[in-house]
Amino acid sequence: MSREPALPIEGMVVVDEDRGSVGKVHGRQDGRLRLRPIRGGREWEADPARVRRATPAERLRATLAAVNAVSRAEPSDGAWRRDEGE
Repeated sequence: MSREPALPIEGMVVVDEDRGSVGKVHGRQDGRLRLRPIRGGREWEADPARVRRATPAERLRATLAAVNAVSRAEPSDGAWRRDEGE
């Protein structure tokens, strides 16, 4: 049986209890964790004492939300669009 790390490590998906947000650990700075949303975006800092490992259901929910957000996104100006290439 494997043991989970006691402290969140880089790459771990966690829940920031203060924000109620799921994010991936991207590092540490000045005793705080640097988290980024699963779908990408702006990092935020979190208190390690207020962060816990995300449950499988929370990880799945965050991943599906990221995939859905990408599928709904409008292409940026100048980007190739499917209807233009057909």
